[in-house]
Amino acid sequence: MASGVSKLIPSDPDKVMVIRRLTPNLMTCSTPFLRFGRVKIGGRGTIVKLADGNLAVFSPTALTDNVKKQMQQQLASTKVKYLTALDQEHHIFLESWHKAWPNARIIVPETLPGYRDKQGYFKLPQSNLVTFKKDTPSSWTVDAAFDAEFNREYNSAHGNQELVFCHKPTRTLIEADLLFNLPANEQFSRTDTPATSGYATRLANSINGTTGTALSQKRFIWYTISAGDRKGFNASVARVAKWDFERIVPCHGDVIEAGGKGVFEKVMAWHLEAAKAGN
Repeated sequence: MASGVSKLIPSDPDKVMVIRRLTPNLMTCSTPFLRFGRVKIGGRGTIVKLADGNLAVFSPTALTDNVKKQMQQQLASTKVKYLTALDQEHHIFLESWHKAWPNARIIVPETLPGYRDKQGYFKLPQSNLVTFKKDTPSSWTVDAAFDAEFNREYNSAHGNQELVFCHKPTRTLIEADLLFNLPANEQFSRTDTPATSGYATRLANSINGTTGTALSQKRFIWYTISAGDRKGFNASVARVAKWDFERIVPCHGDVIEAGGKGVFEKVMAWHLEAAKAGN
């Protein structure tokens, strides 16, 4: 793990992590995470049990004995076959998970290996990597079992290089930084400080919420996040909007348990309208 990361994550994850099963075959691990060492945006890993009993882990959080125990108790499996970095920022715990399950396939955006090298992280074995490539949908495939259960999208127009998945059996969208749902109440629920304390955190919460019209987040995504390649961003979110999902599991902020498709369409409305117009 690269230097400086200790300022962002809890020193004893088991004391503050919230592990719960959202459906019989989907479990989340929610934990505190501080952006820039001070902004409370939270972190979340998602573990999905596939029909064949193998597990797919998205944006893995700290691998602790209790996480392994809960995988067995709540999902009746510890057979991790897939590890996914949902973008080039969500990878700091890949090393420990890979070493625990050295044969697992590691699904990453094409920018991640070089990004990890620059930051001094453990080099992931090339033989394990499933690399999603920009503008090459034919590369967005893993294997028959995984592909049968998940819709897949690579939004390379996003600065963080977002991989987005929809688990079709549970109608669950799993994403990292494409959409936030702050404040991170669940992720800080076992800490001594609320998810709304601190000026920088309150500012982030006001920008990255989904309540009401979500105008601040709409503006932030339109004018900042998608500014580098808005047409590519529009096309990507339009493809996601065609998927059938009810729940959204974001990495930052609370899970949207119901009505997730409507929330997504609300936050991405300007992009969906532009894509429909061919822009």
